[in-house]
Amino acid sequence: MSKQEQVLLYQFRDEEKLALTEKILHKLGVKTRVLPDNAYHEKVGYLLGSKGFRAATAHEDDGFVFPHEVMVLQNIRNKRLEQVLDALRGAGVEHIRFKAVVTPLNTLWTLRRLCETMQREHAAMQAMESRKKEDMEFLDENR
Repeated sequence: MSKQEQVLLYQFRDEEKLALTEKILHKLGVKTRVLPDNAYHEKVGYLLGSKGFRAATAHEDDGFVFPHEVMVLQNIRNKRLEQVLDALRGAGVEHIRFKAVVTPLNTLWTLRRLCETMQREHAAMQAMESRKKEDMEFLDENR
């Protein structure tokens, strides 16, 4: 028996995009859960409904805002991940930049930590791509 595939959706402001994303995922048999804005202080494992996780104790609102759409994918890997992402693209769902596959480690993180980690990784990848482009331009100029 395969484990239930699930996607957490966070910070989707465009209702049409959210509805289309959910529709495509449901057609693929993937369970979805739309997270409220204040879900950032909860552990990913809790948000997924995993056993052994409890709601975080009351937190003051510290003003954390993550202004990007996030997809957290549970039990979706490899070719299945490609299939899911291809289906979303094929249906016309605009690119969702921040995606994470659930791991044993990141289930222990708060959603905030996961978002901040993805943002750092994304910035590092963009910087690397920019340096690579600059290097290629330099080489082209000096041939």
